[in-house]
Amino acid sequence: MQSSAIAFSPSLSLSTSPRKLSARGFNPLPVPPPAQHRFSNGPALFASTRRVSPITCSLKQSGWISGPNPAVPEPESDGVVVRATAETAGAAEAPGSKSFADTLVLGSLFGLWYLFNIYFNIYNKQVLKAFHYPMTVTLVQFAVGTVLVGFMWTFNLYKRPKISGGQLAAILPLALVHTLGNLFTNMSLGKVAVSFTHTIKAMEPFFSVVLSAMFLGEFPTPWVVSSLLPIVGGVALASMTEASFNWAGFWSAMASNLTNQSRNVLSKKFMVKKEESLDNITLFSIITIMSLFLMAPVAIFVEGVKFTPSHLQAAGLNVKQLYTRSLLAALCFHAYQQVSYMILQRVSPVTHSVGNCVKRVVVIVTSVLFFRTPVSPINSLGTGIALAGVFLYSRVKRIKPKPKTA
Repeated sequence: MQSSAIAFSPSLSLSTSPRKLSARGFNPLPVPPPAQHRFSNGPALFASTRRVSPITCSLKQSGWISGPNPAVPEPESDGVVVRATAETAGAAEAPGSKSFADTLVLGSLFGLWYLFNIYFNIYNKQVLKAFHYPMTVTLVQFAVGTVLVGFMWTFNLYKRPKISGGQLAAILPLALVHTLGNLFTNMSLGKVAVSFTHTIKAMEPFFSVVLSAMFLGEFPTPWVVSSLLPIVGGVALASMTEASFNWAGFWSAMASNLTNQSRNVLSKKFMVKKEESLDNITLFSIITIMSLFLMAPVAIFVEGVKFTPSHLQAAGLNVKQLYTRSLLAALCFHAYQQVSYMILQRVSPVTHSVGNCVKRVVVIVTSVLFFRTPVSPINSLGTGIALAGVFLYSRVKRIKPKPKTA
């Protein structure tokens, strides 16, 4: 609802002594000679040598409020100026507008997170189907990510951190398990369908609970344990009926779960000092650079230099197409990781976990439709049960155990 405000900027002289009213109304004021008439942003009706403080009158929902307005200087000109302005939700709607803008930005970030993840899985699967060297593919992804990080730091798109030797030593284990986690994921995607890899990766909460209990002493509540049952059961049901099932792809996805959740546990265990803490985007950027140096010698030693144009042409591959898809997959990989951390800075971990569960559903559905993956009803049921368990886990995690009373 709009509220009207009428601001009087008087240059009308009002006598400070009270005047008596005649029976028919106000006594007329003396009119000065025409030479004294002036205009100040409006017609000057009367003139006088006296001045009064400006008065502001505002019509609010509760009624009129009037009083002296110290913010407006006393005008030296004579005359009466009446202005009517409409306050169209100025200060009242500012918080609402800001809230809407924040919601719009957050929704856009979630959309980008899902979109980048979808395209990463599609392009990555296409590359791994044609080029059976997961270590080299992982190395390319870390290399592209390192170039992007260097670009952001060089042009001050993101603040370049100052890292001490102690911080690098603490980050090294995180970079190691991060490298292994991405390598095992690519190995699984090269062996089985994208939908099956992500169904297995739905067991991440199970590994998180086990590792947290083992290394952090954080034991789960009965609610959390009960939510793990449909996750494990759903993955088992989907695995028994998966058309593309093979043990190499299955265990690679399981190893990816183990290493990724180990990274989370290690980050809690080692990155605990406040003075050594880094924000998530900076930490991910440093881990990406360190992963490149960890992955390069291993990939070259195990697989050799297989990403050259001559080798790809000799293998009968379309060099331009493979390079393009590899680059797009690497860009999408780094982009969705960055956007994920941007979202985590804006929402609670529980909300982020729910969004990650929805993201997995979106990736599974889109990959099934794009690659036309054959899915049986029982396989779909198992996947649905596992994802429902992940959603339930993300909800019951917020339930805190009641403190024990003596």
